[in-house]
Order: sequence, then structure tokens, then C-alpha cells
Amino acid sequence: MSLESGIESLKRGEFVLLFDSAGRENEIDMVVAAEFVTPEHVARMRQHAGGLLCIAIEHNFANSLELRYMHEILANSTISNKEMIMGLAPYGDHPTFSISVNHYQTYTGITDKDRSLTIREMANIFKVENKKKKFVSSFKTPGHVPLLIASEGLLSKRQGHTEMSVYLSKIAGLTPVTAICEMMDAQTYTALSVDKAEKYAKQNAIPLIDGKELLEFAKVH
Repeated sequence: MSLESGIESLKRGEFVLLFDSAGRENEIDMVVAAEFVTPEHVARMRQHAGGLLCIAIEHNFANSLELRYMHEILANSTISNKEMIMGLAPYGDHPTFSISVNHYQTYTGITDKDRSLTIREMANIFKVENKKKKFVSSFKTPGHVPLLIASEGLLSKRQGHTEMSVYLSKIAGLTPVTAICEMMDAQTYTALSVDKAEKYAKQNAIPLIDGKELLEFAKVH
């Protein structure tokens, strides 16, 4: 069962591939638990996935940091071009983007070392008592790693990679913070197909989890 092997891989700090659904983004994301992220993880996501590398965080955790969705921040700002603000994405969901950050110890923020530090330290904040104080003193914005806020209720409200990856980390008993990156296809200039993702998964011994399997598991548990 790919879900069981995926959970075990996450616990070991290894990658899993996650497919949302054909009726949604129809994309495969590389996922790893943020608390284990190293420069090697970031380099592999950059080279083998190629999409936007983001940090997905649990809704309650985001609330403790007083984070908000970017579309809400912009809607309540003095920006004059409010017609540009995205409401719903083409696949029907609201975007989960919040602010982007760099850890204060980074230099440019974009190198594999810098981004891995930002990602790992974001997960570490979950474990401290005064999360907001630690967050404000440890990170700067704008930065090079976008934060994604999972919907409250996770899969019961939204079935995106943000929610699915955070849910996976929770059932694995890990900190509910993940690093995710869409897999792109340099031959077709589109998202990597499921067939190609399955081939990559087999060649690299990485579990590929179908979103449908995860949703069925969530219904039972």
C-alpha cells in the first residue's frame, strides 16, 4: 500500500510523491517533512521537480503566528489594483499563499543551504512555547520561501497538496509542516504526467500516493 510506505518514508525524512486528482490541479508534488530538510533535499526538489518550493503549515499553527492568506492581506490593504487579487483558482479553490520568508541567518535566501535552513527552522518553531515571538525574531519578509496555510479542517474543506501534505505529516506523527514542490516536465513544458511520475517513483524507490487513497483513509479515520 503506497500510503503506508509513504508514511514510513516521511518518518525517515525521505520524499514521497503526492498526486491530488485528475479533476483538480492534476499535478504531482514532491513532499518531505520540513523538520528533516537538508540542502540535499532542496537541491533534489530544484533539479528533479522544478516547480515552486513552498512550506505548507497547519491552519492552527498559522493562527498562532498571526499569519493570513495573501489574498486577504491584499484585499485589506491600500493597493489600488484590487481587481488583480485572485479569488478562486481555475480549479475552483482559493489560493493558500501567505507571506514569503527567509530565516534571519540566511544571506540571499535562495541557495539550497539558505532555503533548507528557512524550511527546517519554520518547523522548529512549532515546538517552542512562544511561537509568535520566535517567528517574528527569526524570520524576515519578503523572502524566498512562500508559506502556504492549510485550510481549517484540512481535507474536509480543501483537497489540495497543501492540506494533503500537512495531513500526511500529522498521521505520521510529525510536525505539521512540510516542504512541497510541483514536478515539472522539461519536454512538454507542463506538469509532469502521472505516467512519468510513476516511472520516476519506481526508478528512485519513492512512494507515490494518490489523493483518492488519502481521502478514503481520512474518511475511515
